[in-house]
Amino acid sequence: MRQRVTVLGATGSIGVNTLSVLARHPDRYEVFALSGQTRIDKLAEQCRQHRPRFAVVGNDEDRKRLASLLTREGGATEVLAGADALALVAAHPDVHSVMAAIVGAAGLQPTLAAVRAGKRVLLANKEALVMAGEIFMAAVRDSGAILLPIDSEHNAVFQSLPAGFAGDFERAGVRRILLTASGGPFRTASAEKLARVTPDEACAHPNWVMGRKISVDSATMMNKGLEVIEAHWLFAAAADRIKVVIHPQSVIHSMVEYIDGSVLAQLGNPDMRTPIAHALAYPERIDAGVASLDLFQVAQLTFEEPDLRRFPCLGLAYRALRAGGSAAAVLNAANEVAVAAFLAGQLPFLGIADVIAAALDKVPQGAVEDLAAVVDADARGRRAALEALPRP
Repeated sequence: MRQRVTVLGATGSIGVNTLSVLARHPDRYEVFALSGQTRIDKLAEQCRQHRPRFAVVGNDEDRKRLASLLTREGGATEVLAGADALALVAAHPDVHSVMAAIVGAAGLQPTLAAVRAGKRVLLANKEALVMAGEIFMAAVRDSGAILLPIDSEHNAVFQSLPAGFAGDFERAGVRRILLTASGGPFRTASAEKLARVTPDEACAHPNWVMGRKISVDSATMMNKGLEVIEAHWLFAAAADRIKVVIHPQSVIHSMVEYIDGSVLAQLGNPDMRTPIAHALAYPERIDAGVASLDLFQVAQLTFEEPDLRRFPCLGLAYRALRAGGSAAAVLNAANEVAVAAFLAGQLPFLGIADVIAAALDKVPQGAVEDLAAVVDADARGRRAALEALPRP
């Protein structure tokens, strides 16, 4: 029987790549539901091609618009709206796998709904673990959900760890996790250049095609900082077990170092269809449509230590991880506010880290015992970040 897949965040880059992989294997998979927030025409196009049972949008106005677009062409997709509808299609009993690719804090609730329903969850929404890692991983254990990482780095670590790894580094003979980072578009930029960075420049990643928010996160290396926190929860790794390595070619997606001196790495072209296909079919392998890696064309692989003076956001993420409790939720909330302000021309590129640091300094960090505490920390982080923005 074909596996039914819900794709949360279908119109973003991860969602588009997921649908590309699914379309290559119509004998194995069928699309059960798609969700999108703002690109309604794109979502309508996807519904026409994949004919899901449900499509979910953010509000009733967009629901009516999408329903009208699909009805005119005889579409059979039922259109829903709102957070409850997202949770419905994520936890629906007919669904086998859920691609959790909604960007930012908005993805937490539907991803958690899928976990609590015991689904195979393909996790591309790193904020779910950053904000509520303890709650999220407890839900995975309690429900028996299968959690498979989609970030290329965490997927590479997953592939490089021993089968059945359960977080016991000593027993598995694992010394540390090495998360690779391209360094983004400003790896060698001068301080003068960084002070004049435009949103379009920050979104022009040298290796990956991504959405604007995550592209800015890559440019500041906050994306890598969030991935450090994500790795902490996914692999039960303390902060000092996770090392970031700048690797400009983005060919080695991450590595695991063992106590005997071995370092296992996962290599491949920088194409998100590889980790998506891996997680969809795990433990099997399927064709992802990705070209073979040409090592002769790559020619050389280089590595650098990250410069925390150039990339202070990475240091802020380690600070939040070590602080524990609600600190990571505050960090994530402040970052979303700061990046949105930068993209809107209200904040200089170098001001992003300043806003985040101000929020971490201002908001007291406490324990995160339930989702209400997470939501509260998120709200306080956003308020503090908004207050730290420069006045017009």
